Parts: sequence; C-alpha cells; structure tokens
Amino acid sequence: MANEAGEVDILVNNAGVPWFGPTEKLDAETLDHLFAANVQAPYLLVTVLAPKMVARGSGAIINMASRAGTIGQADSAAYGATKAALASFARSWAAEYAPGGVRVNSVSPGPVYTGAAKGELFDVSGSTTTLLGRAGEPSEIADLVGYFRGSFITSADFAIDGGRPAARPDAGRSAQLPTQSS
Repeated sequence: MANEAGEVDILVNNAGVPWFGPTEKLDAETLDHLFAANVQAPYLLVTVLAPKMVARGSGAIINMASRAGTIGQADSAAYGATKAALASFARSWAAEYAPGGVRVNSVSPGPVYTGAAKGELFDVSGSTTTLLGRAGEPSEIADLVGYFRGSFITSADFAIDGGRPAARPDAGRSAQLPTQSS
C-alpha cells in the first residue's frame, strides 16, 4: 500500500498495539505481534516513503513513541521497548534523511484519554501520576504533532505527559506554600 501512495508530505507513525502485564505472562506470539505492529510497520513505511520525500527535498516523519519507552514502568517492558525503538528510529532517521530535507522527530505521550484508555482507567488507578493531576486529551497530542508541519526541529523526542516523571504521590493537589514571616 505504501508503494501506491502518492506524494506524502507528513508521515505520522501512530498505529500501534498495547500490551501490559507481567513479563512472564507475555507469550512469544504476542511479543512478535507487538514488535510487528509497533516497530516493523513504521520501519517498512519509512523505507518506502522517506526516499520519496528526499527526492522532493522535503517532508516530515513523526513517530508516536511513549513515555513508557523512556521511564521504567512495571508491567510494560515489551511495550516500552517497542516505543523506545521508535524514539531511536527518529534520531537515526533524522541523521540519515535531514541532508535530503526530511525532518524526523518523535512524540512521547504519557497517559492519554482515548477509546482504548478510558478515563475510568486513569481515575481509578490515580490520575495523580502526572503533575497536572489528569491524563492528556487526544487533541493536545494532535496539536503538538501538527506543530511539526513547518518547524525547524529534527532529531528530537518531545515528552507530552503532564509532568509524569516528576509526579509525586500528592501531584495534582494544591501545594501549600510557606508563608513569609515579617
């Protein structure tokens, strides 16, 4: 199908498959499926579309990675590895294709309210896993992805996670600032 695509100005490698659970519970077939969908498919799309972008002298590729690929999380080793691969691809492809006018970046969302991850999941598990005290909205991720259309950025990974790595148990609650005494 990628060979049949006309001119592609922007490729967003967004399709993916999640799997969360203890490492010993992930069977080899599911592991292969994760890597086929999350790593191999974007790679194969780039092998077809990036050379066409280089031939035109412009283009942008955005890989949808994940904070799961940069911060350790229990029950997400394989998923995190696939998303770390996308961030790594972006850096390498930027070096490879930038001389031809193609910019490549990755976006690493934290928790996001989507059809696959409903609000109840975050509300029950504790939306305080971000400093903003909530998960992100798909439109917030889309706004960042749209920014790459004409930007002077390549080889970067953008975290859009509400401050998740810095989150603490009381994240999202009003902080009590010390008062100054006279």
